[in-house]
Formats: sequence, C-alpha cells, structure tokens
Amino acid sequence: MGTGMREGPEIWIRGPVAAPETAPPEPAHARATARRFSWVGLHGGAGVSTLAAVYGGHDSGRAWPGPADPRSVLLVARTHAAGLDAVVPVVDLFRRGETPEGLDLDAVVLVADAPGRLPRPLAQRVRLVESVIDVYRVPWVNEWRLGDLGGRPPRETESLARLTGAAR
Repeated sequence: MGTGMREGPEIWIRGPVAAPETAPPEPAHARATARRFSWVGLHGGAGVSTLAAVYGGHDSGRAWPGPADPRSVLLVARTHAAGLDAVVPVVDLFRRGETPEGLDLDAVVLVADAPGRLPRPLAQRVRLVESVIDVYRVPWVNEWRLGDLGGRPPRETESLARLTGAAR
C-alpha cells in the first residue's frame, strides 16, 4: 500500500494515525548530578577515610551520617573474619528499619585486609554477604598503605568508581 499511512497494530484505530511527536532535546543543565554517599565503617580500620578521599563522599567514620550528610550509605568492612562478621548484623538493621530515619543502604564495600587471594573460609563469608546485598570489592593497594592516594583508583574498582561518580 502506498497511502503513506503506517501499518501494524494501528489498523484497529479508525482513521489515519499521526506519527508521534518528538520531544525537544533536554537542555545541557538538566543532567542528573552524581549521587553523594556517606561511607560508614563497621569496625576500626575499615578504610573509610581512604575510600572517601579516593572516591569522594562523606567520611562518617563509624557513626551514622548526620542530618546534613548524604543519606545514601555505603557500609565498609575489611575482608578479615572480624570485618566480615560485622556486615550482616548491620545490613539486618537496615532491613528491619532500625537505623536512623531517612538513611538508604546502597551497598557494602569490602576492602582487602592483605594482598592476594582470600582463604576459602573468608571467601565463603563474602559469598554469604553477596547473597543479601550488592558488594563492591577493593583490592589491596600498597600505595594507599604508604599514604599515596593520588592516581587512578584500581582497575578492579571501576564499578565502584562509576557508582560514586569518581570514574574518570
């Protein structure tokens, strides 16, 4: 048929079907801004200050974010036994609604406690955590241990860098 009318499911509509109007392009200033996060450590030495310095966001230390701080929370723990044991009870606090009002748990960030692979028992604990919430893993970074927080974040953390807006 050469009538210029579109064919397809519209045949059930009586009369010609006009092409949908296209919306005008959004102005450049309408782009979404990166979401801001509060890093919350689940134990001393979790790496909250380092992560906040490298990826941006608010360093809450081991406290809940205050009213003026970002309400999106990233929980931080090391991959040693005590660090992994601290994760599930706090995730459960969020699930039960027993955290300060307005906080939103986005993910857990597990920071390597040593270079190399995790021993099997710790890797099993990580899989347990991953079964209940999104987990981002941060490898051992010797430069960070030496205080050098410049440079690009580790390649293995690209998804975390995208989440926090630190991707370059």
